[in-house]
Amino acid sequence: MNRTVVEMLRRNDAHADSYTTRFGDVQDGQQPEAVTVCCSDSRVLQDRMWGNDEPGHLFTVGNIGNRVVQRADGETVVSGDVLYPLANTGTRTAVVVGHTGCGAVTATYDALTDGIDVPPGIDHCLGLLGPHLEPGIEALPDGLDRAAAVNHLVEYNVDRQVAFLLGRDHVPDDADIVGAVYDFQDVYGGRRGEVHVINLNGERDPEALREAHPDVGSRIRRQWVY
Repeated sequence: MNRTVVEMLRRNDAHADSYTTRFGDVQDGQQPEAVTVCCSDSRVLQDRMWGNDEPGHLFTVGNIGNRVVQRADGETVVSGDVLYPLANTGTRTAVVVGHTGCGAVTATYDALTDGIDVPPGIDHCLGLLGPHLEPGIEALPDGLDRAAAVNHLVEYNVDRQVAFLLGRDHVPDDADIVGAVYDFQDVYGGRRGEVHVINLNGERDPEALREAHPDVGSRIRRQWVY
């Protein structure tokens, strides 16, 4: 077996040793407190960013572009991956987490501005992001370099995913929908690995959010208020 898998199994030994007695309360069911939707990126450690090592605490979803949307019967609907805990396990918090330097946002930006050739499966995913990002590209401030444009669009994409969840059928009306960005590129001026809240139930104004939530005011930041 190749060395990568051997090393993965070795690390799993340590995991299994420490978790042997930790599944008793959730072996037959789950009631996670939140569903988190993060980008599938090796640099984005979805559970560890929240300090989570508790089975049953978070329902984690990953895909390129931290999407909450999928296509079904010709319509754009809430992804079943995201909807499952909201509709079935009593979860009432959804957190959409983008990240700086997102490759999916970069590829969608390139596809919409210059056109790119990608495999069909990736093209399908970019096609789901495209309609949400296109208005953002048109609204970008003047004078941004490519990296800055992408990181502005990371926020815009999170906003659009949050907006899609709000008020949708089967998404509980009392669910809190949070938008955030994970920063490992020193974009937000905090520590690498910090999560910054940029949207709560559609409210995007940082000042309004800080006033309403002073206990986490230092973690509410965004680059682009539009």
